[in-house]
Amino acid sequence: MKIAFIGLGIMGLPMATNISKKYDLIGYDVVQKETPFAFASSYEECAKFADVIISMVPNNDNFTSLVSDMLPFLRSGQIWIDMSTISPLTSLANKERLDKVGVRMADAPVVKSQPAAIKGELGIYFGGDEDLFNEVYPILSCMGKNIIRMGENSKGLQMKILHNALVGEIQNGVNEILGLAKKANIDLEDCVKALSYGGAQAFYLDTKANNIINNNYPTAFSVLNMNKDIHFAVELADKLDAEAPALRNVCKVYEEAMDAGLAKEDFSSTFKVVNKE
Repeated sequence: MKIAFIGLGIMGLPMATNISKKYDLIGYDVVQKETPFAFASSYEECAKFADVIISMVPNNDNFTSLVSDMLPFLRSGQIWIDMSTISPLTSLANKERLDKVGVRMADAPVVKSQPAAIKGELGIYFGGDEDLFNEVYPILSCMGKNIIRMGENSKGLQMKILHNALVGEIQNGVNEILGLAKKANIDLEDCVKALSYGGAQAFYLDTKANNIINNNYPTAFSVLNMNKDIHFAVELADKLDAEAPALRNVCKVYEEAMDAGLAKEDFSSTFKVVNKE
């Protein structure tokens, strides 16, 4: 089985590298990269080479444009696994375009960060036919250890959006409580330690507290990306006629963070917005 992996960014490159250890793979990115596998010359080469196309691109427009560029060269029977985090509505619209030329598509966004991508230990949420899931599972297993089929097309993306929305809400809570502790003149290191003694212990308290304490926000996941995903979550809530008040509050926080020029900083930098610093 031949695979073309398109989108060799922070996550895509290690994901493609792990697949290339077991499969014949070529990769492509709009920026030339040094890769341990063959780097394709064009989208056309990718389409003509591959039995399976895997994409990992930043946003809705990138994915729609990629499908448009690839469509003239695709053939019936190919498989397309999109691992980007995009709107479920955009994903479904492009699935319809691929259906017309006989290409089977699934959405399979990932969770966890670059170290997990390097180790092949990502979480993967699959949306698509069960038969297709079983067919591509060995490929997905090169990239992840926690792989779950969430249902039909777009359900993987819906789950990823729900995941990131909860992360955003948890971080917002961490921001508020550490901000209150600071105003109360409670030492923040002591505060984090004390919170860990009870039910308030949380991953995003443990891993982001130092950012806040040191007022330094090295980017693991950017405000820009979280803002995108929070807005997708609000779009989903609107579609489901759900109130989701905490989600909508977090959405306002990220809009303010974008306006404040924090787009490239880690999403924990929203501490500065929540606490008006």
